[in-house]
Amino acid sequence: MLIPDFNLLITLDVLLAEGSVARAAKRLGLSPSAMSRALARLRETTGDPLLVRAGRGLVPTPRALELRERVSQLVQEVEAVLRPAEQPDLMQLVRTFTLRTSEGFVENFAAQLIARIAEQAPGVRLRFVHKPDKDSTSLRDGTVDLETGVVGKGTSPELRTQGLFRDRFIGVVRNGHPLCHEEITPERYAAGSHISVSRRGRDKGPIDEALAALGLERQVSTIVAGFSTALALARSTELIASVPERHTANLRVGMHSFDLGLPLPTFTVAMLWHPRLDADPAHRWLRGCLRDVCAQ
Repeated sequence: MLIPDFNLLITLDVLLAEGSVARAAKRLGLSPSAMSRALARLRETTGDPLLVRAGRGLVPTPRALELRERVSQLVQEVEAVLRPAEQPDLMQLVRTFTLRTSEGFVENFAAQLIARIAEQAPGVRLRFVHKPDKDSTSLRDGTVDLETGVVGKGTSPELRTQGLFRDRFIGVVRNGHPLCHEEITPERYAAGSHISVSRRGRDKGPIDEALAALGLERQVSTIVAGFSTALALARSTELIASVPERHTANLRVGMHSFDLGLPLPTFTVAMLWHPRLDADPAHRWLRGCLRDVCAQ
């Protein structure tokens, strides 16, 4: 099967526009002999002489006149496909973006993000969906445009990621709780009744490992799936919630927060997206909005 050389379309377009091998060669940065060889290939490919001598110049054949407008349109369309995407007119942009995040992330950052987007692109709508796991299938199949979370070993290597902020775990209790009035030590922290947060229902995690290294163990009274639920429980009970500091700033208003005093590493909350959206101008704008909101 003969594979067409689409570069010949550009050559033909310039030849038909200039009506001269010499002028076409100069416009394309080729030598006259190279342009003559290209014209010979075009004649062989189309089965038509295309340009014939008339006096000292060249004139197009009927076939060339028939092709001229079509070839010009094709070249313009190809150039449009291959040039970098233009920045969208945000005020005219109409699009719905689906974001997969935790409930805590929505409750803490969504209001600012929605306000920023409404100001810059009123036709854009955000759809937040629950994040029950770290499975990246929804990013791969396009049902989710952007996701937030901690990048771990289970994160698909094909995804693009960018850090949004660093975070750490802190303890939170209701105002008036006994821990509000005494110095927090690992021993006092461990001695209380705790809420464990785990999507998979586990009662052990990094905090328990850090306590175990000190010969301590906390009593987990209940296990919930999200940090917002843990804080709601802690607000009305004597239970202790251990939650990410930045991730829950708005949710902890009116509560007492404290340093755990444990050697726990900080972690990075990032946004994740599929490579096919990497260069999409509207998606890049959305990522910039989220990055700016989280940096405040």
